[in-house]
Amino acid sequence: MAGGPWQTDCVERPLSRALRGLGGLVGAHPWPFLLLPVALSAALGSGFHLLPSRESNDIEAQFTPGGGLAKSERRLVQERFPTRDAERFSAQRLTTEGTFASFVAVAAEPSHTLLTRAAFAELLALDAAVRGFSAGGRGYAEVCALQNGSCSSPNPLLSAVGGDPARIEALLPGLTFPLWQGRVLLGFFLGGVSVGPGAADNRSRPLQAAEALRLVYYLQEDAPAPREASLLWLKSFQERIPDLLDSLGLASVRVSYFTSLSRQEEFEKNSKTVIPLFSITYTLTIFFSIMSCSRLDCVRTKVWAAAFGVLSSGLAVLSSFGLLLYCGVPFVITAANAPFLILGVGVDDMFIMVSRWQQTKVKDTVVDRMANTYAEAAVSVTITTLTDVLAFYIGIATAFPSIQSFCIYTGTAFIFCYIYNLTFFGAVLALNGRREESNRHWLTFMKVPREAEESRGSTYNMCCVGGSYDEFTGAEFDHPMNEFFRNYFGPFLMHPWTKVSVVVLYLGYLSSSIYGCTQVKEGIDLRNLASDHSYVIQYYDWTDEYFKEYGPRVMVVVTESVEYWDSSVRADLEGCMELLENSVYVDKHLSESWLRIYEGIAARMSVNIDDHNTFIGNLPALFSINPESQWDVNFTNLEIPASRFFIQTVNVISAIDERNLLQQLRGFAADCRISLMVYHPAFIYFDQYLVIAQNTIQNVLIAAGAMLLISLLLIPNPLCSLWVTFAIASVIIGVTGFMAYWNVNLDSISMINLVICIGFTVDFSAHISYAFVSSEQQSVNDKAVDALYCLGYPIVQGAVSTIVGVAVLSVAATYIFRTFFKIMFLVIFFGAIHGLIFIPVFLTFFGVCRRLPDQEDPGVL
Repeated sequence: MAGGPWQTDCVERPLSRALRGLGGLVGAHPWPFLLLPVALSAALGSGFHLLPSRESNDIEAQFTPGGGLAKSERRLVQERFPTRDAERFSAQRLTTEGTFASFVAVAAEPSHTLLTRAAFAELLALDAAVRGFSAGGRGYAEVCALQNGSCSSPNPLLSAVGGDPARIEALLPGLTFPLWQGRVLLGFFLGGVSVGPGAADNRSRPLQAAEALRLVYYLQEDAPAPREASLLWLKSFQERIPDLLDSLGLASVRVSYFTSLSRQEEFEKNSKTVIPLFSITYTLTIFFSIMSCSRLDCVRTKVWAAAFGVLSSGLAVLSSFGLLLYCGVPFVITAANAPFLILGVGVDDMFIMVSRWQQTKVKDTVVDRMANTYAEAAVSVTITTLTDVLAFYIGIATAFPSIQSFCIYTGTAFIFCYIYNLTFFGAVLALNGRREESNRHWLTFMKVPREAEESRGSTYNMCCVGGSYDEFTGAEFDHPMNEFFRNYFGPFLMHPWTKVSVVVLYLGYLSSSIYGCTQVKEGIDLRNLASDHSYVIQYYDWTDEYFKEYGPRVMVVVTESVEYWDSSVRADLEGCMELLENSVYVDKHLSESWLRIYEGIAARMSVNIDDHNTFIGNLPALFSINPESQWDVNFTNLEIPASRFFIQTVNVISAIDERNLLQQLRGFAADCRISLMVYHPAFIYFDQYLVIAQNTIQNVLIAAGAMLLISLLLIPNPLCSLWVTFAIASVIIGVTGFMAYWNVNLDSISMINLVICIGFTVDFSAHISYAFVSSEQQSVNDKAVDALYCLGYPIVQGAVSTIVGVAVLSVAATYIFRTFFKIMFLVIFFGAIHGLIFIPVFLTFFGVCRRLPDQEDPGVL
């Protein structure tokens, strides 16, 4: 390792030499490096015609863990308990959400109740209209899920009144909640209820009022042909229901609707809403880049470099996306965020290269200036690119396919962005250098005089005279912002009292961030997958407001054959049920057990079922008295390979409750002597809570370790590399903590952005650290000022350009894109603060963060 025990430049120096050679080659022959990337982009960009066939936006497949336990549990339940919705439909026994159309009706005035004649008259009119829908020649009666030979009831009270709305007033004195008639659970169908005092177990309290009522129309989906007909009917329903609701002229009730297709269709619409934002973003970024790189000197201004620097990022997106589409990589809507991110990173690297170009000697040849620019800037750009690419490719290992798609598209785009910055943009910079070398105007390309002519007037001299430079340094005149960082900001930051204030500020930042980390909520809210203006939002809001008290009705499945006729086995099963029922999220009075019913029937019949033949032989008696029990007993060859019971969950209000419920029930099931499994279709989504934090921490730690390794190899001082890793951890903690303050959950969407944290944090801190180590100044304070002078303004440009690039997402009507903006803003803001304030100050605390004088290589740095 060259340079003594504190030097780690065995990779950095050869890389710098190689990039110096590449810079000279691009400077000598710019046209091939300009045209080949354009041709490659055109060829690969043709892959976009495959985009419709590569889109993969299935919500369950993309936003739930690929290996989630509930998915394997669902397969087991489907094998052991097949459904027959054309014969014996049961909503609580569905293994999926089902195929359905649903309404939530709310009383027109919050203080009123729906249990009135007027409200039920309108509800019956709505029900009749739904039953009158037809599509493809099939009416509702031909596609509905059947129960006892007729369509399953959308609501038990609606069935009870028949066609006479006045009957609800006659029924009201006998209505009880949550159980009616001892077996009908009204908790799923009525919300915002008022009840009177009832039985000690609270199972049958007198029902006095209900503000909300739910109707659910289930359709057949078991076989392919009925499923196709049901989907056709649902699509027709969705198209016609808004007009129908208007035509009914409802006065006593307000109605929202939802179908099993709604969530997916509304989610897929999101990709179309973001497409117009691309053009706005690129326009704003080009404008900002040109303005920040412009100078009053008509020769030295970098208008063309800025414009083509943004174009270089666009070519990278075109090439990478086209290549991956040709390779068959699924495109998920989360990957639509990538172009905004690539634009920010590409422009950031462009600013670094332009800044280094401006610091080269004007009188040198274009070849030498390009070589020096690449030797100084390209190593820093290489560090950030390697870390960015590695961070995203590590993210591919996550359990969420939506994150995998985003990471592979973004990581690959970073590679192309790096290549095009060194080739396409380098060629533009070289051609622009040739124009400057011949002292030609940036717009007309005509030669202009270097010296002002008094006879021509000030306007002519400002627009048509240029090419001046600092004769003392031999480089272009400093941009006013560079002078600000060198003469004002840097010295102010190095003042002892300022350093103390920075440390105090950092401690305040860190403490508030750590507290915020403890308040972050986990899990994705499915309503956030739809746009703010979607019709499903009202349905979700009313469901949350009125129907949260009673949660999923969970299956408790005995997964293997046991000797039910053995009293000790039945005692063990009863103990397991009681254990599950003791959960704070379970109402033990609302459980359903075929075995308890069977034991009760046997006791009344004075039959001893402790014998195999007697137990099996009397099962038909159970099925005749309680027909639904036969759906819960897998009875084959005189054995019972599997059976199931049901427990009713309550007060599952928040994502934390959903996670705790899943963990509790699975934990209780694992503790049973009998092999049990708990399942509900909602558990498919609850599984994310068990892996999201683990996946995030795992990816962040692995990526941070990889960042440390790259920094050690490419930043010629190990202690400064540790500061880069420190900055990564610090920004991640800050972004995660402030997510809680900005109402952003830790879910598969925000997890993407935490991976982004690593790359962007490295971008800012690595640039400053590398410039600090490479500075020829002797004191640490002077080295920090020099680093800020060289890269302070490019970092500001990069930060602002990235925020400009994603700012349009802040007005998007979709949670996914707004979340991307929020976290990107936090990442860029905190990353820039670390790069411009915290890291420069902290680097000065250790004087060894420098390249030793006897190891300087003037041919490289």
